[in-house]
Amino acid sequence: MSALGALSGGAAGVAGLLSLRRRVAPPPSGLATPAHLPPLKCAVLPDAGQLVWGRQLRPALLPAALLPPQPARRHALRPPAAAAASGEAKPAGFLDKYPALVTGFFFFMWYFLNVIFNILNKKIYNYFPYPYFVSLIHLVVGVIYCLISWSVGLPKRAPINSTLLKLLFPVALCHALGHVTSNVSFAAVAVSFAHTIKALEPFFNAAATQFVLGQQVPLSLWLSLAPVVIGVSMASLTELSFNWTGFINAMISNISFTYRSIYSKKAMTDMDSTNVYAYISIISLLVCIPPALIFEGPQLMQHGFSDAIAKVGLQKFVTDLFLVGLFYHLYNQLATNTLERVAPLTHAVGNVLKRVFVIGFSIIVFGNRITTQTGIGTCIAIAGVAMYSYIKARIEEEKRKKSA
Repeated sequence: MSALGALSGGAAGVAGLLSLRRRVAPPPSGLATPAHLPPLKCAVLPDAGQLVWGRQLRPALLPAALLPPQPARRHALRPPAAAAASGEAKPAGFLDKYPALVTGFFFFMWYFLNVIFNILNKKIYNYFPYPYFVSLIHLVVGVIYCLISWSVGLPKRAPINSTLLKLLFPVALCHALGHVTSNVSFAAVAVSFAHTIKALEPFFNAAATQFVLGQQVPLSLWLSLAPVVIGVSMASLTELSFNWTGFINAMISNISFTYRSIYSKKAMTDMDSTNVYAYISIISLLVCIPPALIFEGPQLMQHGFSDAIAKVGLQKFVTDLFLVGLFYHLYNQLATNTLERVAPLTHAVGNVLKRVFVIGFSIIVFGNRITTQTGIGTCIAIAGVAMYSYIKARIEEEKRKKSA
């Protein structure tokens, strides 16, 4: 009675026994059954697929009618129905009763960690302008975090083979390139302006979908992207911190993350998102080591580290690098976890609002002066991204309903 084997977690599983009666089979020949019990049978557990014989179970978990005579000090466990009738049923937990609050907490932490990361990241660049090395530190801390999580089984590490590695490598390569170029942009221009340029990412996604994947993009999506292009152009023309290094690297980042999305669709596996992101982080780290050594290694050894330590001290320097890497990994992980809890439309709108929060807080914290035209252009670009995200999510939802 393998169904009885499932009862070892508590008496609540007794009801599962009744649903498996139709799948029972006689016990092996030669197996003796006590006289006070009816003939024993067995069933295959739907999860474990193994046979468990009822006479090997703890007697306290058998229905009262099947129990052998027990000493007076021992009592049969009441069935779940009796426990529920007496008001002893376990009440629903707070998290189960208020799922909206849990989802709201995920959004809050996603925004909070992202804002803190961007602010701390820019502060580091103000006294340590080495974006390749800082990008490398982001990934190093993230990989250490993943390895520690795997070591304690939170989550359990999913196995990987050469086939999965081939699928994930292009994703990780694009992730590494987009990550490094984003940081080069953040180091070169104001955080608010870098995020304004990165608002063009949906435009590159639509272009790649249309011209690379050969999938038709609806006219409504193209029209919604017009404000994005116009807004970014307006903001760029009068941005006080504008320089071509920041602008070009932000554009390369947009293209890299676009191709990351394309390869991610081709690399869909049964692996959970936490493990996928962990493997991508490890591969990206290996990809980022050579350029960091080539482009910044000599300067770092000559005066980079010594200048930073002289400005802020060794303890603050090391602490800042560790925290920025931790915030980077956690906000990316929270973004993935939030996506798993909400509809794509909700996540798309939330992603736009996140960018608004980052731009707004960066202007306040760093006191960046912006012209009126830059402010208007940024607002137009963000509004266009919101419109695009809303229309795209509605189209995807209609496709799912039709295919269901």
